[in-house]
Amino acid sequence: MPNTTYDTTIEPDFRIGGDLEVRRIGYGAMRLADGPDAPGGTQAPVWTAPDDRAAAIALLRAAVDLGVNLIDTADAYALGAGEELIAEALRPRRAELVIATKVGMARPSATEWVPLGHPAYLRQQAELSLRRLRTDRIDLLYLHRIDPDVPVAEQVGALARLQQEGKVRHIGLSEVTVAQLAEAERTAPIAAVQNMYNLTARDHEEVVTHTAARGTAFVPFFPIAVGTHARRDGPLAEVAAQLGATPAQTALAWLLHRAPHVLPIPGTTSAAHLAENVRALELRLTDEQFTHLGNAAAGTS
Repeated sequence: MPNTTYDTTIEPDFRIGGDLEVRRIGYGAMRLADGPDAPGGTQAPVWTAPDDRAAAIALLRAAVDLGVNLIDTADAYALGAGEELIAEALRPRRAELVIATKVGMARPSATEWVPLGHPAYLRQQAELSLRRLRTDRIDLLYLHRIDPDVPVAEQVGALARLQQEGKVRHIGLSEVTVAQLAEAERTAPIAAVQNMYNLTARDHEEVVTHTAARGTAFVPFFPIAVGTHARRDGPLAEVAAQLGATPAQTALAWLLHRAPHVLPIPGTTSAAHLAENVRALELRLTDEQFTHLGNAAAGTS
């Protein structure tokens, strides 16, 4: 970890792009797909609409009732069914929300995720997302992945054109390096970066630092730590017991204390876990707890 002093207080809100104020615990809607027997985590197919549509709609509405106002989805989730679900569930409260979606990932089959950054394709998918979300402007549109076969300037330029037309408010990138982010920034302002990052998966520390310096939102997906660090007798459980919290809440609290521009988007299909995740905003880590968790996950203590 960088040599930094961490405040034991946290700011509960952040302004994406300087004007979209959100609570710092969002909701990642990728999990609202497939049936109960489908694999989870990084192996989830995210291929079909949820088996229990009514339960999914109820969960989305419960998230908003708990104060969550950043909802994250993608056109690739269940081939657009995820966006349709969000529109159906949340349209009555649309003005309260920041809804982010992504384009640039083709789904030829349930097991394939193929970056596709041709400008015409990106613009087509954005238009389809506008229709499915039942809106005339997308709050935050991410490039789901950078296509290595298309110049970055062309991919980001396609989103910038949509922004100039008033169809997109802010542009984001997903799973990028500092070099890729800097290259994209030469074409258009980038308001948010969404990378995989959690207490035990910290390959993107440089991106966290870079985005902090620029006031760019950093949105970790899969934000809850897993593996030996999260075992029942591990460091997370130890600190969680000190706080009277759960390990998942403690992992989210570590992210919230990491920097004020970090906006975790945990996903769940459980109303109880949803409420638990949101309550992570109430936790306060001491400097010692924060450092202990970070060092233990890095294998330095």
